[in-house]
Formats: sequence, structure tokens, C-alpha cells
Amino acid sequence: MLTILGFVMIAAFLVLIMMKKMSPMAALVLIPALFCVLVGQGAHLGDYVLKGIGDLAPTAAMLMFAIIYFGVMIDVGLFDPIVRGILKFCKADPVRVVVGTALLAAIVSLDGDGSTTFMITVSALYPLYKRLKMSLVVMTGVAATANGVMNTLPWGGPTARAATALKLDAGDIFVPMIPALAVGLVAVFALAYVLGRRERKRLGVLTLDDTRPVTGTVAEKETEQVLVGAGTGATGATGGTPGGTRSTTGGAGTGADDAPAAGSGEQADDDDGLQVLDPQRATLRPKLYWFNAALTLALLTLLILQTLPIPVLFLLGAALALTVNFPHMKDQKARVAAHAENVLNVSGMVFAAAVFTGVLTGTGMVEHMARWLVSGVPDALGPHMGIVTGVLSIPLTYFMSNDGFYFGIVPILAEAGAAHGVAPIEIARASLVGQALHMSSPLVPAVYVLVGMAKVEFGDHTKFTVKWAALTSLVVLCAGVLFGII
Repeated sequence: MLTILGFVMIAAFLVLIMMKKMSPMAALVLIPALFCVLVGQGAHLGDYVLKGIGDLAPTAAMLMFAIIYFGVMIDVGLFDPIVRGILKFCKADPVRVVVGTALLAAIVSLDGDGSTTFMITVSALYPLYKRLKMSLVVMTGVAATANGVMNTLPWGGPTARAATALKLDAGDIFVPMIPALAVGLVAVFALAYVLGRRERKRLGVLTLDDTRPVTGTVAEKETEQVLVGAGTGATGATGGTPGGTRSTTGGAGTGADDAPAAGSGEQADDDDGLQVLDPQRATLRPKLYWFNAALTLALLTLLILQTLPIPVLFLLGAALALTVNFPHMKDQKARVAAHAENVLNVSGMVFAAAVFTGVLTGTGMVEHMARWLVSGVPDALGPHMGIVTGVLSIPLTYFMSNDGFYFGIVPILAEAGAAHGVAPIEIARASLVGQALHMSSPLVPAVYVLVGMAKVEFGDHTKFTVKWAALTSLVVLCAGVLFGII
């Protein structure tokens, strides 16, 4: 009976959040609470929840202060020179532009927020793609795949969810996975190079200086303004289309340039992206640039070395960054308030998950489901549950949200693996494999920011990206197996 109710509870959770009938936070709380009563253990609900909150508090603290820290670093301009340098590196060579897209998306992904990554990447490079008449789905595909690999950072979401669901330390999951994820990132750059060569073959090597002046259309003028606003200086002032012969509409054969933005207004998205890189924003701290760079490098080094627990490192880093960059109390409050929405959404989700995981574990449902699942796993596959988990993570994280996969499926896989001698930490690492594809899932809100700002139809993005992102995930899995991590 517990087996059936457990699967029904997970199914109800997945269906309701995928159909958008309930928010993930509400579903994580209300559905398990209801099922806790149905199995006759409603009197113990409080104990399950409090135990779960105690276990998850360090993860919530890590996410809260990591978001604040990297948000402040973006505010003060730590990444601005990187953006300008990548734009200079790109010039008008399609190969450099696509590789630069992967590099910029990977670097900005350090903040752990996909929406921010896509806003910065698209606002910086969209005008260049437009002026060179490059395929915009190449930009969205490479950016999403690079962000997916980097999304496995402990503060990015999936690793924290895996740690939350299995009650493990996020650092113990992530640090050993670094070599496999590094191979995955190399695969993204190799993909960018190949796609860039394809674009270069189609377009040739172009020069921005040879383009004609803007002919007066609103879209072209807005493009030039964004290019200048993104910090490219005189490069963006010449306007026009490459070679003076190609049409200014229709993109690079995708049919997506004239399509309405997915999920939001075009002007609002462009404005948001421009604000992120506004070279005149009041929060810039150019005199403190090297301090912020050294602080970030030191923080990441200590994180990898696990000198202190990750939550403590980010708590100290966020406090120091705020104090040095914004010594006045009102400015500190303003910066915290600016990132409060992201902090609340993420930390709230972690605490809501305490109800789900607490009920699933406390009632014994996860144990009964694991036994049923184990009975259906061939003996030959049992010792390889890590690889099985990695393979399953690719489609499952695409067709369901990270919340559904990590809080609903991974605990079951971990219990099944434990019955065959596979440690939960190995299951947790393998569960990260599918993230390269996950970032293009229709269940990820950030992907709509990406395609909306790039003015690409979501269907075009999906058709182009899925095969490359799935291949990248398989590369990560193979690397993990070869390195003995999975």
C-alpha cells in the first residue's frame, strides 16, 4: 500500500507542477501533507517537517548568500571587462563569435542564475549576430548548453537539490565531479568551434568596418544602440548589414527573427538586458575591481579546497562584499533588496522540500518504493545504478522539473542503488549528468528569457539544441565513468 501511495504522491506532484496547476513550492508542501494523513501518520507530520528543515538549513543558507554574493559582483561590474574583452575577441569572425558565446555564458553562469546569464549573454552578443546575419539559434543553443554544464555548481540548483534530497554535503557531490564537468565544458567549446566553422563557411570572414550605415528602420537602430550599450564602443557605431547585400530580416534561415518574443515583450526584455550591462549604472565600483576579483578567486579556491563549509564561505564572502563595496547602510539594504526575490524563491523552495522529503522518508514510502524498484532491476544492472541514473537523468530532467526529478526520483534511485551496494553519493553525482539538456527544457523559465531576448521561436531552439545538449550530457557521463567518479 505504501508503495502505491508513494508513487501516486510523486505522480500527483509532477502532474500538478508540469500542468502549472500548483506552484512547486505549494505542491512540495500540500501534496505530501495530504498523503501523510492518508497513510495514517498525520500526527507525525510536524516531526517530519522539523527534522527536514534542520537537515536542509545549511543548503538554504548556502544558496541565499551565494545569490547575494554573485548578484553584488554583477552590480559592481566585476564581469563587465570580461564581456568587453570577449566582444573584442569575437570581432567579425563567426568562429570567434560562437566560441565567445560559450565563453561568456560559462563565465556569467558562475552566479548560478540562468536568467541573469542569458540576459547578459544575449544583450552583449545579439547585435553582433544580427549584424553578421549569423543564425540566432546557434547563439541560444550554445548559451543554453554552456549554462547547463555550469548549472551544476553547488549554488546553481541541481547539486543543492541532490544534496537536499539525499541529505549529503553539496561539496562532496560537486568537487569529485569537476573533472567530468570540465570535459563537458570542453565539449561545449568544441561544439561552438564546429558550429562557428559552419557559420564561417556559410558567411565567410566579415569585417564590421565595411558595413553600410543604418538605413533608418527602428529595429536596426535599436540593435545599434544595444551594441553600444553593451560596451563595444565604436565597433557598434557603423551600423548596417555585412557586405551591404544581405537582407536585414529573416535571420540565418531560421525564420525566427521576426517572430514575437516567447513569453514577454521584446522591448522589455531588451531593456532588462541593457540594464544589466549599463556602463553608467550607479552600483559600479571600478576602484574596487581588483579587490572584488581577488575576493571571488579566493572564495572559489577555498570552496574547491573545502577549507570551510560552503555556507560559511558564502556567508562571509557576501558580508565582506557588501561591506567593502557599499559601506553605507542604505546602499547595502538596496543591494540585498534587489536580489531578495531570487533569494526568497530559492530558499523557500529548499524549506518546502523538507515537507516532501520528510514525509517520503518518515512514512517509509521511499523504502517500500525502492524495494519494488529493486525487484524490477536485473541483477546485472544493479551494481551499475550510477550509470543507470546518469542515463535516466538526461530524458527525465528534460521532461520534468529539477524539483520533480531530484525530490521525487533521485531518492528512489538512491535506495535502489544502496540495495546493490552503490553509495548515495555516487547516485547524486550521476544525477547531474543531464543538466546540459535540462536548461533547454520547456519547464525551465530561464529558457524563455533566452529565446525571447534573442527573438527565436522556442520550437526552433528546441529542434536545434536538443541533439547537441544530449550529446554533451553523454560526454559528461562517459567522462565520469572513465575517471571512476560514477
